[in-house]
Amino acid sequence: MPEPHTRSYYAATVNVATDYPELSGSERCDVAIIGGGFSGVATALSLAERGYDVVVIEQNKIGWGATGRNGGQLINGVAGAKRIRRRNGESVEDLLWEMGWQGHQIIEERVEKYGIQCDLKYGYLEVAIKPRHMRAIEEDLEYYQRRGIGDDVRLVSRNELPDIIGTDTYLGGLINNKNGHLHPLNLCIGEAQAAAELGVRFYEGTEVLDIHYGDKPVVRTATGNVESNTVVVAGNAYHHLDPQRFSGLIFPAGSFIIATEPLTEAEVAEINPLDLAVCDLNNVLDYFRLSADKRMIFGGRCNYSGRVPNSIKKSMLPRLLKIYPQLASKRIDYSWGGNMGVVINRVPLIRRWEKNVFSAMGYSGHGVNMTHLAGDILADAIAGSFERLDVFDRIEHFRVPFGRWFGNQVVALGMLYYRMKDLL
Repeated sequence: MPEPHTRSYYAATVNVATDYPELSGSERCDVAIIGGGFSGVATALSLAERGYDVVVIEQNKIGWGATGRNGGQLINGVAGAKRIRRRNGESVEDLLWEMGWQGHQIIEERVEKYGIQCDLKYGYLEVAIKPRHMRAIEEDLEYYQRRGIGDDVRLVSRNELPDIIGTDTYLGGLINNKNGHLHPLNLCIGEAQAAAELGVRFYEGTEVLDIHYGDKPVVRTATGNVESNTVVVAGNAYHHLDPQRFSGLIFPAGSFIIATEPLTEAEVAEINPLDLAVCDLNNVLDYFRLSADKRMIFGGRCNYSGRVPNSIKKSMLPRLLKIYPQLASKRIDYSWGGNMGVVINRVPLIRRWEKNVFSAMGYSGHGVNMTHLAGDILADAIAGSFERLDVFDRIEHFRVPFGRWFGNQVVALGMLYYRMKDLL
């Protein structure tokens, strides 16, 4: 049976609850997309804007997975950029810079064009815990200045931070006013509504059982089939399709979030008067921001073991109070978690597997921006332009053998290594 949205702050504050039908019978379209999260919906809208006939099939609800559960931070960059540079050469640097911001541009344009109410706001602060983090921040500042966006970024000293985010936990930081934050589930649902108005057919509560490949691939479900010219697999951490093709490449990584009751004006003025999204630079990181109704949304504790804490609240609250002991009396209204798709080399699986089979998944925690870039890249490729897709398609991906369980243990060991690095 299809599962409802997890009991998150986002699900409790959706503008519209989707109610698309279950697939019944046979359909025919240009492009069949499996997965109704950001990747699937963003790709569908990009294709619909170009005149393609598209069907999207979602096992649960639109935005059910990581799309509707994440921290809502809109951060620039291409995941796995270092590896992409090594494989493609320095000539790809300008293209990587452009692609690193394209997801932002797509989201901003769609919010304006389609009137999507998703609390989009700019302002982001990267914070340093270690001296090496500060050195990395200073290098980033120099790079941004060379790239011509120096007016949008500002180095923040340790002495300034208490006035900006109400804590002296960090050594310093970098404010970037081109990044920001938003309500991810409302964005995804708003994009789905826009795509539906352009003719995209959405089906919820419809599990895909398998794909029959060929010149006219057929996506088969328990209640019907979709024949198309092209298939896009966009299921990310939750799909189990085609193990021969995808097994050992994508692994679920858990991330967990709590949301307080709304803060008072005085509390907001003390801890985040600029309304910034904040993220530290640890490998096992914390991230936090204020919601539109001024709740503290605090997340982190990414784990690669597949285990969910017995109590997300008890797991996350001490980490929040270590940074903000002044919030000890605040009620925790929501706690939730979910899995994001992680690729071992961090480069997303934005690629063409056959002439008419594509995938978009595995953003390793950088999904809000990257999913929208991926949708545009795949729309280009389906239309016959492969320049940007080839940048990702050239990457060799390490496949962990012996199935997902063993792979999760391998990745968990790697995560322990990075956690130890954080502690040093």
